[in-house]
Amino acid sequence: MTSSAPLPMADLTADVSSDAAEGAESNGRKRPKPGERRVQILHALAAMLEQPGAERVTTAALAARLDVSEAALYRHFASKAQMFEGLIEFIEQSVFGLVNQLGEREPDAMARSRKLVALLLQFGEKNPGMTRVMVGDALVYENERLQQRMNLFFDKIESALRQNLREVAVVAGATTPTVDAQADASVVTAFCMGRLQRFARSGFKRSPNENLEHSLRLLLPDGRL
Repeated sequence: MTSSAPLPMADLTADVSSDAAEGAESNGRKRPKPGERRVQILHALAAMLEQPGAERVTTAALAARLDVSEAALYRHFASKAQMFEGLIEFIEQSVFGLVNQLGEREPDAMARSRKLVALLLQFGEKNPGMTRVMVGDALVYENERLQQRMNLFFDKIESALRQNLREVAVVAGATTPTVDAQADASVVTAFCMGRLQRFARSGFKRSPNENLEHSLRLLLPDGRL
């Protein structure tokens, strides 16, 4: 696939209306610079996914939102699947960029785990359209490889938690640190996925961060072992 630059977090809900239409020069409107159209298409797709109860996004509806032809979309993306891959790239780069920063800045493994959960759920709340991609609701009728890629995303989240929690178990003198960390990471990852899914299926009314501190005290308490 053709790689796309990550979408700026603050621009995810940007208005991508007809003032950015293809062939805008003929109507006295400024033509987007090279590469800008791709970002605008992804903005529009993310914004459409943010509509509660939204049905499957079609290329016809996406083109209509941007006031361009469907053919214009395919000058920038080979397929709709590639458009979704652009959103998934943004999710991966944004979340794992923050996870890597945690690894560098937070020496305490338990605190690192708690902050990882918090940043993942905060990302979902700030980007509801992306949440529908993360939990698979937006991918139901799309190419199977997209769901497989999101599955891999959560596998990596679980792996990061497992590494952190094994460190906690070793320091605490657990007899089976690897087994304990694997089980705990699985539970915490399932919690995150459940919170994001509830957020999406509630029409974005139930915050994934609801009573988060209380939940983290149960799932990742200090002095647990």
